[in-house]
Amino acid sequence: MKKHIPNIITCCNLLSGAIAVMLAAEGLFHCAFGMILLGALFDFFDGMSARALKVNNPIGKEIDSLADVITFGLAPSVMLMQAIRLATENSNYAWGWWSAVALVMAAFSALRLAKFNIDERQTGSFLGLATPANAIFWASLIAAFPEMASWAEWLPWAMLAVATVSCWLLVSELPMFSLKFKNLSWKDNAVRYIFLIGCVLVIALCTTYAVVKGNWHYALFSGAGVILWYIVANLFPGK
Repeated sequence: MKKHIPNIITCCNLLSGAIAVMLAAEGLFHCAFGMILLGALFDFFDGMSARALKVNNPIGKEIDSLADVITFGLAPSVMLMQAIRLATENSNYAWGWWSAVALVMAAFSALRLAKFNIDERQTGSFLGLATPANAIFWASLIAAFPEMASWAEWLPWAMLAVATVSCWLLVSELPMFSLKFKNLSWKDNAVRYIFLIGCVLVIALCTTYAVVKGNWHYALFSGAGVILWYIVANLFPGK
């Protein structure tokens, strides 16, 4: 029975992603964001459980990628597409099916996962932005500012431009550190400690802003802020 436990957890990830897609299509962005976070939690524990139970099942690797395509590829893409469509319903420019361009991000997420599966270089670090990080960025951003595309006529185009950058980051060869600590020394983990300290500051700033504005939605931006900080931290020399 124990050999099936990691796969069951992975399937919970997939179901979380499928529910997130359904919620995103209905415009329930906060709930969709929550399901993506839940999927990320399952994604973390399926690997942990496989290592703890010493389960090495080739099916597990395949279903893990399939689940990640749904949760971290399709779900945030549908959130972006629906956010643009809902926010521009009454605009002078009829977006219509143009908003579906956002779904290209799902294709790049699948390509990133396929590359990761066959790339033996990505054991202790990453090349390119991991799909969960990209998903959390977009889901957090849209959940915090669900009507941002209606702020200006040009903003939907800007959002798709940023999505294009996300697509590039997903499949790029940009080295990115993992958060796995081999030891607790500052010398070997300086960039990780600096990143975690920065995360605390980002969350504190976003929470403070939400309190000042009297809108708890703004606190959700901390997810996108943390991912932006992670990308910046990877630009430090000698990381």
